[in-house]
Amino acid sequence: MPDDRPTADPTGEGGPREGRPSGGPYEWMQRGLALLSAGDAAQAATLLVRAHAEEPASTGLLEALARAQYDSGDVASAAASFRRLVQERPDADYAHFGLGLCLSRLGEFGLAAEHLALACAMRPDRPEYADRLRQVRATLAARQTPGSP
Repeated sequence: MPDDRPTADPTGEGGPREGRPSGGPYEWMQRGLALLSAGDAAQAATLLVRAHAEEPASTGLLEALARAQYDSGDVASAAASFRRLVQERPDADYAHFGLGLCLSRLGEFGLAAEHLALACAMRPDRPEYADRLRQVRATLAARQTPGSP
């Protein structure tokens, strides 16, 4: 005898309208952050895209989306999200750090160094910011050495 009971779905899919998660943007963000914490960044990104579409002015949602995109390996989308976040909140150190990480992974080391340097200037107490800036600057220096690719 088949079991017709619904199975647990961490994204909340199968809500009142087909293809739409149950709840609203705040609940979607909370579920997305839980998925991200649990290591399911791709599913988190899917849910957070929906939440951000409903609440495009929310910088908190945009940051969560950018993190999920980065962690799921969608670095180009994460860079676009972090770039929008930097435009909305130019004083947000983490936005500059995230954009710098993305740009370095995309091979744009000069621009990455600029954003990482801004993040370091805003938060000199964050050693991971300085570590990543040093790595990017070392890559830039190595590429400027004669005979380097």
